[in-house]
Formats: sequence, C-alpha cells, structure tokens
Amino acid sequence: MAGIYIHIPFCKQTCSYCDFHFSISLKYKTDLVKALVLEIENRKHQLTSEINTIYFGGGTPSLLNDDELKLIIDAVYQNYNVASNIELTLECNPDDLSKNKLKELKNAGVNRLSIGVQSFDNEELQFFNRAHNSSQAESSIKRSQDVGFENITIDLIYGSPLLTDKIWLENLQKVNDLEVPHLSAYGLTVEPKTKLDHQIKTGQFPILDDDKMIAQFKVLVQKTKEFGFTQYEVSSFGKKGFYSQHNSNYWKGVEYLGFGPSAHSYIGEKRIWNVSNNIKYIKALNTAGIYFEEETIDEKTAFNEYVLTRLRTIWGIDLDFIKNNFNEEINTHFQKEIQQYSKSSYLQTEKDKITLTQEGIFIADKITSDLFYV
Repeated sequence: MAGIYIHIPFCKQTCSYCDFHFSISLKYKTDLVKALVLEIENRKHQLTSEINTIYFGGGTPSLLNDDELKLIIDAVYQNYNVASNIELTLECNPDDLSKNKLKELKNAGVNRLSIGVQSFDNEELQFFNRAHNSSQAESSIKRSQDVGFENITIDLIYGSPLLTDKIWLENLQKVNDLEVPHLSAYGLTVEPKTKLDHQIKTGQFPILDDDKMIAQFKVLVQKTKEFGFTQYEVSSFGKKGFYSQHNSNYWKGVEYLGFGPSAHSYIGEKRIWNVSNNIKYIKALNTAGIYFEEETIDEKTAFNEYVLTRLRTIWGIDLDFIKNNFNEEINTHFQKEIQQYSKSSYLQTEKDKITLTQEGIFIADKITSDLFYV
C-alpha cells in the first residue's frame, strides 16, 4: 500500500501562526491545477503499489471548485492503482462548507473531511486571523454530518495567550457534543517570520507559557479519554475505526508521493521535495524543467526517522525491526541509550515493542533526542 499527498497552496487570508507554503492570491490557481495534473501523470512510474490514501492538504483545498477537484482526482485514478476502499481526505475551512459544496465534495469521492476549526471561541479565532467564526465552525460540522459525512476530523489549538482553561474545556466538550470521531490538537508554536512571531516580539502578546501549555495538554488527554477517544499519536485522538489512515502510513514508514509546490515524497530510500514557489513550479512543469530536489536516506537518518515517528504512536518502536534493519553500531547505540529508561516510568515494553507511558509523552522530545544516532 502507499499514499498520495496533494498540496493546494492557496488561502483566503494569512493565519497568524502559519508558516506553510501558500498564496492569498488565486491568480494562478487554474494554471497550478493544470501543472498538478502534469506532475501526477509524469510521476506514475515512481509508484506501482496500490494507493490506499489520498490527502488534499494546504493551504486550503476547499478553495478548489468542483471541476478542479475532479480533474485532479481523475488524474490520480487514471495513472495509479487506487484501492476500492480508498480514504480520500480533504482539508477545508468551515466558511467554505455550504450544503452545495459538501455535496460536490461527496460526489467527487471525498469521504473524509479535515475541518480547520482551531477554536470555538470568537476572540481566539480573531487572534488567529481565521476567516470563520464560532457559529460557522459548529454549523459546518452539523451540515457535513447531515450531508452524510461520518469520517470527520477537526483541528484545535491549545496554549494560546487568550485560551483560558474554561474555554479549553468548552472547546473539548464541543467536540464530544458534536459527536466528532477524530481530533487533532496542537500546542501553539511561534514560527519565525509569522504574524504571531512579530506580535510577540513587539510586545502585543506575551511569550507563550510552557506551564500553561502542559496543563492544557493534560486536560486534553484526560477529557478525550473520558469521551472514548484513543490517543494513537501524541497529537491525534480517534475513536475506533476513525484513525487517520494517511497519517498512520507516515508514522509507519509507508511510501507516499507528494504533488504540488512544497510537497514531499518518500519512495524507497529517497526523500523528494518540490520547490516552494507557485510560479517556478508551474513554469517547470510546463517546460519539462526541474522543480524538485532529492536525497538518498542513509542508515543513520533512517534510524532516527524511525525512532522519531514510531515513538510518538501507540505502535511504538519494534525491537525486532531495530535488530534486523540496522547495523551493529546503531544497535549498540540504541541498547545503551534505551537502558537509561528501562526502569523509568516514561517507557513501557510489551511483546518486544517500546511505547511511551502517559508520563513519557510529556518528555517525548527529550527521549527521542537521547535515542538519536548522531
């Protein structure tokens, strides 16, 4: 099995915290969709495995019109071996999800929605510079369910200067009340050159409070467990049957192709990444030019990536996989570094698999760093 990621680099406006590649000008949207189709066709020889997930990310993929979306999806089906039970996810903003739009998405084959709610509090949404309000966030979820979408995930952010513990509890309760089966929750981070970075540097908002972040994360873990979610990855919470297959493939090291500006691919021992520039991407596809860079992943990098991705999940680190896929030097290093945690309350070992405990999740970055082979 394998996955396909499609990056749609357009947004209505700039969120204060976002550093992903996108443009708020839709001037080149038609040209970019045509270039995307060309890339999909040109790279079909790179992946012959059955495709079990397609993921439209961005940016804001819900800005695609019906014809553009179908054109891209048809190109995938025409050039790749697509599974009959495909998980086809599309990221969308609440303000884009009219009843008609939702029907178009469903008719195009989308069967999983990732709705960028971020918060159900209007003051926070204004702070994030989101295009929707709280009422639109809630109504978009209900409308999606009414149209027949069962597989829905929403994003929430914790740790912002405006997020009180009361509002955070209300946000989480709203997830349960709306019967959303999957939640991705992220601690707010300050990325360089974003609006939020500027606001904090100029004193408009205080520096983010790490203690508050940890406290709200603890509440997140507690409440989602009460609501029947499984924390199958540090930031991902799903009910039975609703884990993200696409993201799970990333964490399990399954191959995937990424199409569009800034998209990444992982094929065999190669990592490929496309240029983060819409015009350069379009021009290169239309002139058979070079629009990507690539590298061969060495054994050290492969080990570090395996530790980084697997330790964050309920599937954990497979001791037999380490033993059978990495050289003696790396194995010796791993055994030495893991020993310091063997009797701690941060890791647990069961059936030759090492996973984080609830305590360990809070220092996951430190454990991962200690295990890295440098």
